[in-house]
Amino acid sequence: MQSSRHARVAHNPQLQLYYKEFLSRSPAESLKALLRGSRATRARKNSDALLRAGINAPANVAWGKLGAGREYLFARTVPGDGVTCWLRDKLTQRHGQDLLTRRRLLRELGTFIGRLHATGFIHGDLRPGNILVSLQGEHFHFALIDNERTARYTPPSGRQLLRNLMQLNMLPPADLGGRDRMRFFCAWRRQMRELSRLEAKILAVEAYHWAMRRLGDKGLL
Repeated sequence: MQSSRHARVAHNPQLQLYYKEFLSRSPAESLKALLRGSRATRARKNSDALLRAGINAPANVAWGKLGAGREYLFARTVPGDGVTCWLRDKLTQRHGQDLLTRRRLLRELGTFIGRLHATGFIHGDLRPGNILVSLQGEHFHFALIDNERTARYTPPSGRQLLRNLMQLNMLPPADLGGRDRMRFFCAWRRQMRELSRLEAKILAVEAYHWAMRRLGDKGLL
């Protein structure tokens, strides 16, 4: 499967397993692994921590070393498609049932991310594609993948929350309009009771502007 140049990823749909091989990025990574644990170890432990907190993530099955600084991890497949896929490909009509389902998705996503942050977790790369979504009955279910840089703080700093919200906003206006973003944010805000009204507003505005600057720099606006 497509992956970064620092990893190899394969999927076996019959066994419902993902395989990820972590390739060494640089000689300095070995030193970092001594201090913080290897990327594979962090991915495994962070997914386990999310699961213990009641937040869905891939369940680890097997892991080990391959030599030359490489490690591997087998994990159970998590059902669902990325948020981007849902907004761009599945819910394309802006009227009727698609519109109602789209709004419900964004509200429930906001509640999910709000609970994640209220529990103290900050995802290392909260791009919409790293949140898998499945519709089961009347409710959406969410799972987080690519968890090697996920961490738990008590409490998360404003800068950490801002960065995650910016990453979630990295969709052009054609995919996610202003009202859609507000639906998500209002649901997120209801879970973050320790934030004042002003603090929450600043986070929302700054996250949006930061994301738009980045999209502009990438030529995606």
